[in-house]
Amino acid sequence: MAEPESVTRTLLTMPRDGADIAGLAGQFCRACVEGLDVDGAAISLLTGSPSRETLCATDAMAARVEELQYTLGEGPCIEAATSGRPVLIRDVQETGGQIRWPVFAAAVAEQAGIRALFAVPLQLDAINLGALDIYRAAPGPMSDGELRDVLRAADTAALMLLGLRTDLGDQQWWDQSWVSHAEVHQATGMVVAQLGIGAQDAFARLQGYAFSQERLLDDVARDVVARRLRFTDDLA
Repeated sequence: MAEPESVTRTLLTMPRDGADIAGLAGQFCRACVEGLDVDGAAISLLTGSPSRETLCATDAMAARVEELQYTLGEGPCIEAATSGRPVLIRDVQETGGQIRWPVFAAAVAEQAGIRALFAVPLQLDAINLGALDIYRAAPGPMSDGELRDVLRAADTAALMLLGLRTDLGDQQWWDQSWVSHAEVHQATGMVVAQLGIGAQDAFARLQGYAFSQERLLDDVARDVVARRLRFTDDLA
């Protein structure tokens, strides 16, 4: 039996020096397979840009699940990423799953070794970065303890991924020292005024936009300050 919160603990204690997005995703996926009663995992980014990027797949079957969903345009990973809510399918061969994603369900039914699928969004507040896909060869639900662990770990991983993609170069994961960057600080204040939200939420919107557009945070801030980019509720 896995230890409580083992996936979250692995993320919080892993080495941070020299980390990159693919390396973090790989460690997260491996921690899920080792700490949960599952057989494989994958992480994919689904942002506002046309590209979709699979960062890690622990095995060929996990990679196949990602490929099927992106090819068919439906499935638990896409639903979790777009809705911001976990999607828990205890048996992909049940009638409910077939109605929900008929083409995907039929394709998965042809794959031996996949019965349960669990997709968890990678999100920070209202910002959805993508999703973690987990599969198991045997049908059945995820335990309450495992679900709490993976949801908590997914929130932690989203924060780390967002920090890595929009890092200003100070090599800090939890504190981006944005106050010391005048344009980012000024842009944050402008987004506060534009959206009527707090500074922390405004900074998160800047980070989320930079992540989705695959741009540096300071470049986005420069556009906001120069009034080439204005945040609205739809954009945020």
